[in-house]
Amino acid sequence: MKGKQGMIPLIIPSYEPDERLLQLLNTLRDYPFGPVLLVNDGSGPVYQTFFDRAKELLQEKLILLSHEVNRGKGRALKTAFAYVLEHFPDAAGCVTADSDGQHSAAAIESIAQGLGKHPESLILGMRTFDGDDIPWKSRFGNTITMSVFSYIAGTKVHDTQTGLRGIPLGLMKEMLGVSYDRFEFEMQMLLDASANYPILELPIETIYDSKENHQTHFRTVSDSAKIYAILGKRFLKYSLASFSSSIIDLLLFTILCHFLRNRVAGYVALCTVLARIVSATYNYAVNYKVVFKSRENPCKAALEYALLAVVQMTMSALLCTGGVLLLPLLPEAVVKIVVDTVLFFASYYLQQKVVFRKS
Repeated sequence: MKGKQGMIPLIIPSYEPDERLLQLLNTLRDYPFGPVLLVNDGSGPVYQTFFDRAKELLQEKLILLSHEVNRGKGRALKTAFAYVLEHFPDAAGCVTADSDGQHSAAAIESIAQGLGKHPESLILGMRTFDGDDIPWKSRFGNTITMSVFSYIAGTKVHDTQTGLRGIPLGLMKEMLGVSYDRFEFEMQMLLDASANYPILELPIETIYDSKENHQTHFRTVSDSAKIYAILGKRFLKYSLASFSSSIIDLLLFTILCHFLRNRVAGYVALCTVLARIVSATYNYAVNYKVVFKSRENPCKAALEYALLAVVQMTMSALLCTGGVLLLPLLPEAVVKIVVDTVLFFASYYLQQKVVFRKS
């Protein structure tokens, strides 16, 4: 086992386990990167025998943590994160794996090795979803989520639902402050990491005990809804930031016009520019701090944001002009609504992909 300096503990959250947990642990007797933390997430007395047998299998190598009641996978991971941070503060990070037999010992060790080589990156065990033994729900769900996540986060992750992850120490600390406690916790981790940590994917073997009857505690409808709510929340923040900045722009323009009318020549243009400077500064600050939670250099991000705003304004003018000329039967307002809606979505993508992403 590695010394405490640079060790990579393995974390396995478990709720109502079966023999697959013991089969996995039996292959991890020689896990060389640190201890194995097994979290009993309120499984109840009926399942205690599995945790007792787990302790017998791994002896001192196993650290057993327990919740009195089921609190969710996210909470189980946070409980283990807190333990690692307190007892192994010099660890490079940790590896998380599922208890249902989806991850082999070889795959787990490969992720630990990847984290050892790239301690500032989030390492994901990437399953392939093109085999005949893959449950259709897993294949379909991952395809949809991958597409949505790619747009929202600006990072293409081929396996957004993987539970096999190598998590750097800094990200572990940050995740303790996340309020989510169930499966959506892992999606929030991907979102938070996408802006500030490199994400590396390593191919792993895909293991399912049964194509039709793979057992999981993931609730397809309710847990999927929570996961998509996480993704939608960021875009909603972006939308609200844009809407509130437009309100500020309109109110300030109105106030300035009231005071400068009949006092300053060309007051409309002046009021427009002043109101736009204030509202754009507000929008930049909210997007930087709240929407994208960026760590990019503020000056660099502000310069790129200003350049994007100029490009967006120019494109709006050009496309609206072209649209009106090509479609003379459409009202100008309709053309502008269509153009600005497209640019709104494009601007989001560029802001999170370029402006606010840490270099």
